[in-house]
Amino acid sequence: MSWTITPDLIPGLARGAAVLGTGGGGDPYIGGLLAAQALRQHGDVTVVPLRDVPDDAVVLTVAMMGAPTVMVEKLPSLDEVVAPVHALEASLGRAVTHIACAEVGGVNSTIPIAAAAALGLPLIDGDGMGRAFPELQMVLPTLYGINASPLAFSDEKGNVGVLNTIDNSWTERIARVACVEMGCSVMISGFAMSGSQAREALVGDSLSLCSEIGEGIAAAREAKADPVADTVRLLGGREFFAGKVVDVQRATTTGFARGRARVEGADTTLELLFQNEHLVAEVDGNPVVTTPDLIIVLEHDSGEPITTEGLRYGQRVRVIAAPSDERWHSAQALAMVGPGYFGYDTPSHRFDGSVDAVEPSDEAAA
Repeated sequence: MSWTITPDLIPGLARGAAVLGTGGGGDPYIGGLLAAQALRQHGDVTVVPLRDVPDDAVVLTVAMMGAPTVMVEKLPSLDEVVAPVHALEASLGRAVTHIACAEVGGVNSTIPIAAAAALGLPLIDGDGMGRAFPELQMVLPTLYGINASPLAFSDEKGNVGVLNTIDNSWTERIARVACVEMGCSVMISGFAMSGSQAREALVGDSLSLCSEIGEGIAAAREAKADPVADTVRLLGGREFFAGKVVDVQRATTTGFARGRARVEGADTTLELLFQNEHLVAEVDGNPVVTTPDLIIVLEHDSGEPITTEGLRYGQRVRVIAAPSDERWHSAQALAMVGPGYFGYDTPSHRFDGSVDAVEPSDEAAA
């Protein structure tokens, strides 16, 4: 059934989005502010399940592209959010009927809410990943042959562009250069698809899960229960480390927040390697969880999600792992989002400690 997003739901939804963002996706507070502003100004947003999207719908994703660290000082406006959608409507020659999330993590769960409110359009309860990934082509629609382009982008100065590229990897490469030149953060819209394509390619019920996770953390704290345990239960994952952050190295390069963090436990050490999102978790030098499964850092007592730009020396944290959508473990998908793509010489380690037997194929990697 459809449901309605009102301003009072935004804090919980943004918190849950930060959990699924696996450390990336941008500050949930900033995204929440933008969504709440749009809802107060333009009215509530209707969220429709994937199964109810008509076959002939015109669906566009809306997202922020760039380094999450930049958004702390470079706040987007509603005009900047909707400009790419208007540009794509002109390029496609068709009116958009539904907005969707490219990824469910961080601000890219709340920016589409702002876009849907400002445009007066329904929002699909689904997304292209079931988590967050750092590059534009890293969405399940890519596996289904859905083109990212034409892709529109805009910045806070009023610059708007539309790209037409030969494939989604080239869309990422060209758009990333533009993003860096435009201040390492832009709003984008693309992946035009029909309703039938959306039902096949997207991950369903993503926004519902965000809200359930976020509200569950708050409810557990209110009941003096363990919010981390509640999050693990909802995600079907496991907690695999607890300790204190003792070192963080982070830099914004080529449009990404890249770095590593070290967490010391009672008698072991965890190292987290990230590019916007956490990609590899190593305990005493051995990989225990890697992309595409989810690596999530939560504050030890409150269960609040901590983004990679929010990691600080002295924080007490608990780290959990959770399964990704099973489609991410195919050979074609691992070539696009597995640890090898990011330069890590290790097979894909699943959340439960098992290792993927599937090897990325040369054809998929090409």
